[in-house]
Amino acid sequence: MIIYSNTVTGFRDDVDNNRITDKLKGSVKEAMGRFPSDSEIASWNNSLRAMESPIRVAGLPGDCGILIEYNLPSTSKRIDFIITGRDAEGNGNFLIIELKQWSRVERTEVGEIFIGHVGPQDKVRTYTGGGMRDVVHPCYQAWSYKAYLLDMNEAATSGNIRLRSCAYLHNYEKVSPDPLRTERFGKLIEDTPLFLREDVTKLQDFLRRYVGQGKGMDILYEVSGGRIRPTRKLIDYVSEIMDGDDTFKLLDKQKVAHAKIVHSATRPERTTVIVNGGPGTGKSVVAINALSELLRKGLNVRFVAPNAAFRGAVEQGMGKKRADRGRLKAVISGSSGFWDADAETFDTIIVDEAHRLKRKGAYMYRGESQVRDVIKASRTNVFFVDDDQMIRSTDEGSVSKIKSVAEEFGSEVVCVELDAQFRCGGAEGFINWMESTLQIRDTGNFEGWDKEDFDFRIFDDPNTMSEMIEERRSEGHRARVLAGYAWKWTNKGNPDANIDDIVIEEHDFLRPWNSRSRSQEWPIDDSMENQTGCVHTVQGLEFDYIGVILGNDLRFDPETSKVYASREDYYDSEGKKGVRDAETLTKYVKNIYRILLSRGTKGCYIFCRDPELEKHLKIRSGNI
Repeated sequence: MIIYSNTVTGFRDDVDNNRITDKLKGSVKEAMGRFPSDSEIASWNNSLRAMESPIRVAGLPGDCGILIEYNLPSTSKRIDFIITGRDAEGNGNFLIIELKQWSRVERTEVGEIFIGHVGPQDKVRTYTGGGMRDVVHPCYQAWSYKAYLLDMNEAATSGNIRLRSCAYLHNYEKVSPDPLRTERFGKLIEDTPLFLREDVTKLQDFLRRYVGQGKGMDILYEVSGGRIRPTRKLIDYVSEIMDGDDTFKLLDKQKVAHAKIVHSATRPERTTVIVNGGPGTGKSVVAINALSELLRKGLNVRFVAPNAAFRGAVEQGMGKKRADRGRLKAVISGSSGFWDADAETFDTIIVDEAHRLKRKGAYMYRGESQVRDVIKASRTNVFFVDDDQMIRSTDEGSVSKIKSVAEEFGSEVVCVELDAQFRCGGAEGFINWMESTLQIRDTGNFEGWDKEDFDFRIFDDPNTMSEMIEERRSEGHRARVLAGYAWKWTNKGNPDANIDDIVIEEHDFLRPWNSRSRSQEWPIDDSMENQTGCVHTVQGLEFDYIGVILGNDLRFDPETSKVYASREDYYDSEGKKGVRDAETLTKYVKNIYRILLSRGTKGCYIFCRDPELEKHLKIRSGNI
């Protein structure tokens, strides 16, 4: 999507005559169906005038090309400013410029930067959005846009055009020491130069060097109109990551599911593949293998994970090196960005954890139905589903919903069942017992499981349970403490697990929820072990051992022998939205605890705050 395109002559004329902002406002309304925010308009007024001056003083030819607010295809990201032209050797150059109005920056206490990885290591703090916030280094932003185009735009790798990137902070005066120029950002700035307020002459020289010979409009059209699909460079890169890694090996029905997906994706007809499976059946392994195989076949594929923490874990699992993970973002995304995609933009979209796809009304989602978005935007769509992991009224990715929308689009439906567990036998038996005991379904497994294969314990004190999880970590196991939504989650002043929200007074137990600002890192960062995970942080993930705090939101009535949800003790406001009957709320709360209790592959420890539920579990497990 192009918001503004012009020659240098046309751009300078629009700025000089105060037309540039009005043109951008009109283009945003026409292309995106909304009016720009006040902050966007202020940014254009300030930054575009600041950019026009070095372009004019540098004497750039009038036939250089200008793109403003260029939307990276198939993403929600927009590049601030692009100039195209030729250098003295006749090479075509496509310059990506990240513009910032920052005047003050603070350093964050984190480690060295690696080009290609975005995370807390790449962050600084600046005043934006009304307060000081952790933000990505502006040079990283510019570099990441360049990297995306090199991986996804065929014209950008044709050999005739060279992509370059820089950042220009036109209000920022250099300080000493400068947090933007610390040693950890050295490699980044070497690749993507940083220009500050006093560096305007250096910026002019940079522009002359790469686009000073003009003739940029053909370059602009070639890249902005280039076909968006994974380049051979990215395909080889993902294949190299996958090859020889036993983590991604397929077994039994996983291989069958994979074969059906690949066959469907290589047919010309529209096809919807539904892979149905519970915890531990290997859905994600199949999905990642399908992504790799279809990339090898030259298809335009996108791997979608609605849950941000799970998405980060997939990138972590595939990208063993930090430098790998940034590039994987070109083919791995969230689920909210397809609402305005053209029909069959992609050959294939693979959705893992599809039960968490959203309908209209979900937070930050602008469309009507994410199931519809995905099916419309791809010729072949693959949904990995477990209906018993739907936990909110806005979750719509059920098997029945997917089939219904596929029928509307004339897409042939192919169903695959994954029912074999790829965990130890004790874990499978425990999940069956847990589903029966919480009255989720009758699994016929009242007798339990092989206790030697799976370690299940009920603790009378949450402190003792947490100490056992810590002991398992000290033995080298991956272990975390999780909890249901039986406690409020403080928003204000609590970006990084600053407040102990989980309070159990009778046991003098205090713990924070996991960090909001770094939720994707919580499952893999050992420094965050004292934080308590929620369902949105762990859905789709596995640990060796988990400790689960069952709060008063789930209770047992000894008179009716029913497990039920207590609405007044359930604090997920989004989870209660649109849920008026007790039965539906109980289903969602049970599903939350089913997810939490099934995250451990070797053991699960629990503490129940409701004494009747604790007694019920002990009776059913033979611990009383």
